[in-house]
This record gives sequence, C-alpha cells and structure tokens, in this order.
Amino acid sequence: MREEGLLTSVRTEEEIAAEVGLRPRVLDEFIGQEALKERLSILIEAASARNESVDHLLFSGPPGLGKTSLAAIVANEMGATFRSTSGPALERPGDLAAVITNLEQGDVLFIDEVHRLPRQVEEVLYPAMEDGQLDIVVGKGPAARSIKIDLPPFTLVGATTRVGRVAPPLRDRFGYVARIDYYGAEDLAAIVVRSAALLGTPITPDGCEAIARRSRGTPRIANRLLRRVRDYASVRADGSVDAETADAALEVFEVDEAGLDKVDRAILVAIIEKFGGGPVGLSTLAIAVGEDTETVEDAYEPFLILEGMLQRTPRGRIATQRAYLHLGIEPPPPGAQGQLMQRP
Repeated sequence: MREEGLLTSVRTEEEIAAEVGLRPRVLDEFIGQEALKERLSILIEAASARNESVDHLLFSGPPGLGKTSLAAIVANEMGATFRSTSGPALERPGDLAAVITNLEQGDVLFIDEVHRLPRQVEEVLYPAMEDGQLDIVVGKGPAARSIKIDLPPFTLVGATTRVGRVAPPLRDRFGYVARIDYYGAEDLAAIVVRSAALLGTPITPDGCEAIARRSRGTPRIANRLLRRVRDYASVRADGSVDAETADAALEVFEVDEAGLDKVDRAILVAIIEKFGGGPVGLSTLAIAVGEDTETVEDAYEPFLILEGMLQRTPRGRIATQRAYLHLGIEPPPPGAQGQLMQRP
C-alpha cells in the first residue's frame, strides 16, 4: 500500500494556485537567499541601464526553494512578459518552435525541469540562446532545407533539481548559473509571517517558529504546513495560531518535531526493519515504501541525509544511529548492521 505524506512533492492544481497567490512579485518581497538576490539585482539593473534583456539564467536546487518565483521576479523587475513551460512538455522541436516564435522583445521564457529536455529539442535551443536564431528543418530527405528565423532578444530562465543532468553544451550557454540553498529557520519564520498575513491568519511568533522548525528548509513546505495549521485552527481552535495550536495540528497531520512525515519515517523503518539497517538499493527501497525512485531520491533523501539519519554508500542506503534514536529503536551492536532483524 502506498504511503501518502503531507510533505510529498506531488502537488494538486489547487495547491499550485494557492502557491501562486503567496509568491513574491519583486526582489524586495523575496525573503532569504541574500547573496543570490544581490547578484540578480546587479544583473537586472545593468541590463535595464543598457536597455537589453537579462542574460540567460539557470537556477538549480531542490524542489520548493523559489526557482519559479525568482524567474517571475526577473520578468517583473524588467517589465517583461513571463512565459512558462517545462522540459517534459517540449517533446519535439516543433513544440519549442511554437513557444519561441511567439516571444516578443524582452520576454522571459521559463523552462522548468530543463534537464528533461529531449536532445533534439536542446539542439534547436542552442542557436536560439546564442545567436538569437531559430533553425528549422523543413521537409525530409534530399528535399529537406533549413530555414533560419531571427528572434527578438529574450531571456531564458531554466530550473533544474539535477544540474548534473543538464547537458554541458546547454549549461554553458547560460550566462549565470546559481545554486539555491535550503533556508534557515529565521528566514522560514519570516516567510510564514508574510504568508499568514496574505492568508488573513492571525499567528504568534512562537507559532511561526513551530511551523518553520518542521519545514525542512523549504518555503513551499512552510506554506503548505501553514495552510494545514490554519485549517486545524479554524475547526479545532479559535482561528488564531500559536505554538500549541501548531504543534497539535502538525501532530494530527503526522509531521513530527524533526520535520519528518509518514513517508520519511516509512523509509527509515523499511531500511531498519526489512533490511537490517542497510545497505539497501534505491529501487528496492522505493518498492518497499510504494514510491517511485525519483521521488525517494529527490524529495525525501536530501532532507534525511541533511539531518544525519541516512547515508548513501556504494552498496546502498544505510540508516544511521540518529535514525534509530529518532524512531525509538535500539541501535544494532557494532558490526551487526546489514543483518536482517528478527521481526516479532
């Protein structure tokens, strides 16, 4: 049976719409990532002063850290139109041509999951980024001919959770490549304050801190937890959120003090109880918890590794002593890890 966790990266259309309403519109509204904001501010001001488009940008980092928001902010700061698509949606060169030929001067084109662009689509994108031309082949065989279409200056903003999978020729054509890091608790608390104000939810500073502590360094998760706490407060409390209400709400939704949800704990329990603490391969682990390998690797493992509860080794995943202690399970004696545990 597939486990469903509150912190899963799978988003509904309703949640995506709610996220859009909470996104900052300009750099001054964007909380955290101060060094990146300063660099983007320089790029935007310099391009505006020269009356040019901002150079092509590539944002990398885990899901939910603000890559889409920053792309939209670049467009807003430049007074440009923001157009959005994704790598999987551009299956053929014609799909990309249809999007790019509709761009106007200065437009910002955002491609999410840019590492998933098919190779033949990437090859069409190269001259568009570098030379401002779209090279289209018309016809097949001996009658085929190439047509070059001049494009207006535009800015391509790519986003990826796996920068290593972006083809080097594509990565080299971005003028600025930025890594977005996890957020600190103080920045997350400030994000919760801002989002609560936009949602019209009264919240105390300790309520903000209680949510921030469980947000895994990720603004998207902070906003998701805030909405669930707001739901709990409106039904089981007086509508306002303090630390006690936040703790009670997140206990109901099975998010613990360390920020782990059902799937996180299921991963650790599977490694410990089914595979003797590890090592266990990624595909086997994913099957054991009813998730696909990419979700386990991208959405859950980074935080578990960051918290020191999981280790990646050449032989597979291993649960650390901290994972045993967090789950209230007696750690194995030295040298016993990897032997299947006797289940009651």
